[in-house]
Amino acid sequence: MDLFSFSECANQTHSLRALFELLVGCATKEGFSEVAYGALNFVEPLRLAEYPPPTVAVKWPPDWCDRYFKRKYHTIDPVVRRTPMHSRPFLWDQLADHYQLQPDERRVLEEAREAGLKHGMSVPLFGPLGRISVVSFASAFDDADPQNRIGHLNALACLFHTAYSEIARPCNDSSCERKVALSKREISCMRWVAEGKSSWEIGKILEISENTVNFHVKNAMRKLGATSRIQAVAIAIRLNVL
Repeated sequence: MDLFSFSECANQTHSLRALFELLVGCATKEGFSEVAYGALNFVEPLRLAEYPPPTVAVKWPPDWCDRYFKRKYHTIDPVVRRTPMHSRPFLWDQLADHYQLQPDERRVLEEAREAGLKHGMSVPLFGPLGRISVVSFASAFDDADPQNRIGHLNALACLFHTAYSEIARPCNDSSCERKVALSKREISCMRWVAEGKSSWEIGKILEISENTVNFHVKNAMRKLGATSRIQAVAIAIRLNVL
């Protein structure tokens, strides 16, 4: 399922469980069937009741799920601890290369791998008032390569997070519906951003300078209230701007 199809299905979804199952289904097709969504520094107004905070929704092997929550591994999980330090998606396999992990942190990663969560990656998601959430993906296969799927999984996580926010905070007042007007050039640039093109590549395609591309993309991000390009794409798709 491409990003536009995912967004279209998410638009028709009005429950967290159905939305999360949609995300899991798409991630599974990418080879990453183990998925978790959590809120790291605040309490989400909507969560699946069977999972205690900070997890909002999770699809993990049952034995690992039980062990993780009973032993309160979220307090020592390096993914939970390190997510606020990242502005972009990161691979679990590289955490030890960038940080001096404590023995208990290494133990959580090793036990997760033994339980079937292999070659994981996490997507930090930043909201208003300093809120931080995270979507994590892992594979059950030894030969999975998250680096090759990181762009698509990142986009899926952002689309999911945006859709979840609307379900969790419904507003019946029509004045609450966001109206965002992008220029034709901003839309053109953002469509190519959605295809994974760099500013240099977009400049060549549209026959404009790289600086001009960056100018239009930054304007689009500002109008959409996004802090990253991929978040801007996710919001634009959700609002039917693209």
